[in-house]
Amino acid sequence: MIKIEINVDPKEGILDPQGKTVERALKNLSFSDVCQVRIGKHIILDIDLDNEDLALKEAEKMCKELLANPLIEEFSIKLLK
Repeated sequence: MIKIEINVDPKEGILDPQGKTVERALKNLSFSDVCQVRIGKHIILDIDLDNEDLALKEAEKMCKELLANPLIEEFSIKLLK
């Protein structure tokens, strides 16, 4: 069993309405030092494989086909030990 961590975030320059809403709320709560908030997705997968390279390739395929929108999001994948 291999554990994979995937982070999906809006690409730079892409409008992030959730991030803007949280940014305004934080400033309203007197967290005035906050300059920017970007909100993405954090995904943990357990993959039933013994080969780490294959597991990473599977995770990448999952991101490209379902977990991330390549037009507006970027993703990163890493193995968790």
